[in-house]
Amino acid sequence: MEQNLNQYRLFYEVARAGSISKASREMFISQPAVSKSIAKLEDSLGIKLLHRTRKGIVLTEEGQTLFEQLHIAFDAIETGERQLKNLKELGVGKLKIGVSASLCRYVLLPYLKGFIEENPHVRITIDCQSSARSARLLGEGKTDVALVVRSEREGAGEFVPLCELEDIFVAAPTYIENIRRRISEEITTSSILANGSLMLLDEENVTRVYVDEYLKSNGIEVNKFLEVTTMDLLIEFAKIGMGVACVIRSFVEDDIKTGRLVELPLDRPMNKRSAGFIFPNSSSVSKTALRFRKWIEKNI
Repeated sequence: MEQNLNQYRLFYEVARAGSISKASREMFISQPAVSKSIAKLEDSLGIKLLHRTRKGIVLTEEGQTLFEQLHIAFDAIETGERQLKNLKELGVGKLKIGVSASLCRYVLLPYLKGFIEENPHVRITIDCQSSARSARLLGEGKTDVALVVRSEREGAGEFVPLCELEDIFVAAPTYIENIRRRISEEITTSSILANGSLMLLDEENVTRVYVDEYLKSNGIEVNKFLEVTTMDLLIEFAKIGMGVACVIRSFVEDDIKTGRLVELPLDRPMNKRSAGFIFPNSSSVSKTALRFRKWIEKNI
């Protein structure tokens, strides 16, 4: 900007008031000072911006164009000032959370509900990605916090655990019965997996990596694999008898209680894993993210 901002401001107020005398009174600046400032602005631009009349001032075509643009600019400045005031006084802010669809539904929502009730002015954005992807986005500064299943691949940041997750195998009673009719050997988890289909999350998912390692280390052979994109689909597909699904126990407790799903026993249960938030170590963390972290640590 080549000109002094005060000169533009004085011209804007004069144009809005329609009179140099009226604008000078409203701005507590003498009329000569206002006139001199506008004259300097006109000289520096090489354009006549207004004409004086007995009834006040009349903008030239160039003056009207400048006034309209200044109106947009000063309105944007005032809007910015109001937003900054709201940030300070009302706690208005933005929070972007990276989380998988399953963790969002079963783990995040109860915490989010409480936080929003205490911080109604914070705007929440949910970026549904896998745990690995959510951790990467956090490291790239594209989200403020990530809710993930803890793993060696979670990246930089401080992990705050929320709960433990237990992986189990489940199937519909009708699916187990169908396999029982097809094989002569005793029905066990191993025989069901060897003669049926195991439904798992895709290979990029942290849970899939964990389950693959479990199957390999325990010598469990699987006949057929079916990859599914979300835990919710695994659960629904299992309930309609499409195969055995590896899911989180807490996500299907009601289905097990009502008999819609049956848990398959394991000789060696899978170790429980931890789900929690990763908060960045960066000093540039937003005030809203810091407020969210304090709230989470207080309400765990």
